[in-house]
Amino acid sequence: MQIAIIGLGKMGGNMVKRLLGGGHRVVAYDRDPAAVAAVVHEGATGANSLEDLASKLEVPRAVWVMVPSGSPTEETIQKLSNLLSAGDIIIDGGNSNFRDSVRRSDELAGKQVRFLDAGTSGGVWGLANGYSLMIGGDPTAFEHCKPALETLAPVSGLGYFGKAGAGHFCKMVHNGVEYAMMQSYAEGFELMRATDFGYDLREVTRVWNNGSVVRSWLCELAQRAFEKDPDLDGLKAYVEDSGEGRWTVNEGVAHAVPVPTIAAALFARFASRQSNSFGLRVLAALRNEFGGHAVKKA
Repeated sequence: MQIAIIGLGKMGGNMVKRLLGGGHRVVAYDRDPAAVAAVVHEGATGANSLEDLASKLEVPRAVWVMVPSGSPTEETIQKLSNLLSAGDIIIDGGNSNFRDSVRRSDELAGKQVRFLDAGTSGGVWGLANGYSLMIGGDPTAFEHCKPALETLAPVSGLGYFGKAGAGHFCKMVHNGVEYAMMQSYAEGFELMRATDFGYDLREVTRVWNNGSVVRSWLCELAQRAFEKDPDLDGLKAYVEDSGEGRWTVNEGVAHAVPVPTIAAALFARFASRQSNSFGLRVLAALRNEFGGHAVKKA
């Protein structure tokens, strides 16, 4: 089938290549002309604007938006909605908030443009391994785009979950679980490193990745990281969050569902960004005040 991809970053560019490899015809656009030129070299049809992209698509047009969440996605979808026609399809493959996806679906329905929210996991490894796709939105749009979606996903890695917002809600929870898994590995490896057993974490991860109940792709990536830099000296202990963990915790509160492990993992990321935390200085001061415990002066 023919499909357009807007946003040719690390994931979008690789998605174009995977689609082309599956025999699909891709029209591609990015604000960076060099990114467009790179995928044209691979066999895609380049576009120099959203208007140009829309003009190069056959109806019903299917457009996958793969730009950063928030304002970039909002602006792109708003502009597309004025360029597309009844029956055309917009797919949001970024990490949008599911509530925005519900709203966008309703707004686009007013223009008779169909919408899919596509939770997308796989990162830079998706080109070779495929992307886990969690889809919500218009069922007829899903059926139309299914050939391309099946090319992007690995075997059994594609799921349709119902009405608009379901795909991005599923991806939000996925990322919350990811936070907790990563934090658990991080704490375990730090504990082993703190002992006098002299663990080589490259060996630990190698063993864990073969037959252990805690083996996983994340553990394989940990092994890869330790092999590159056993003590991780090249990194700072600073971990960002892109929003999904916060949204997951918020939804836990909204639905009165306890998610303490995910919440703790999110707060650990916040703590990683603090230098000489005021809260910990308060803690030290209180111990000194009530018990005369020694403190370290700045």
